[in-house]
Amino acid sequence: MKHYYLTDPGKVRDHNEDSVIIINNYSDEYLMAVADGMGGHKNGEVASSIAVSHLGKNFKSLGTIGTKDEAVNWLKETVSEANALIYKYTEENPESVGMGTTLVVAIITKDYLLIGNIGDSSGYIVKNKQLQKITTDHTLVNLLVKSGELTPEEAKEHPRKNVLMKALGANANVEMDIFNIDPNVDAIFLCSDGLTNMLDDNQIIKVLNDNLSPQEKMEKLIYKCNNRGGNDNISVAYLIKAGVENDS
Repeated sequence: MKHYYLTDPGKVRDHNEDSVIIINNYSDEYLMAVADGMGGHKNGEVASSIAVSHLGKNFKSLGTIGTKDEAVNWLKETVSEANALIYKYTEENPESVGMGTTLVVAIITKDYLLIGNIGDSSGYIVKNKQLQKITTDHTLVNLLVKSGELTPEEAKEHPRKNVLMKALGANANVEMDIFNIDPNVDAIFLCSDGLTNMLDDNQIIKVLNDNLSPQEKMEKLIYKCNNRGGNDNISVAYLIKAGVENDS
């Protein structure tokens, strides 16, 4: 499997609070993760780094992630451990109160595909040149859209569109949404909201379908966000399944 990721501070923020990883274990199974930290004064990058590092270190040491059920349990337990590490850091460093991070993660094996998320970083699949969002944002406006109080169009312009209802490290306990996806896909794409606040799904898939190398596609997505103002950190992670043509 070919994989590529990039992270960029954008044009407004003076530092990058996002963390990204794509890593494989001894059985050539893959873990992808994007985390978008929050809390200011560089606390956000501490939170996102703790989450991604803990997942990556644990995954890398595995002989195999095992069956799908074992992978779900591993993901729940490891995310819970990462949450506890961030929460403990906050307790030991009072100046970091309010620190936390979003997390979107994918586990890819030859037999199954799992995508999980906390917060508003997004997980997509690509199949037959079409982009499908798998995750659901844990935001206030998304809750209001579901209840019928806002339309999707109103949500895009809402002044509180970035208010999270769930984040890693914000509470002692947190539960991740985990989606079991048909593994027969062409690619998996994860990103922070620095991308999705600037580009809609049609604009994203247009770039992913461009006649460019995968690395150039990631660079183009970040360029387009920065060209529109780049008002947040931008992170992208892209994994192309083995045997998919035209992505060399």
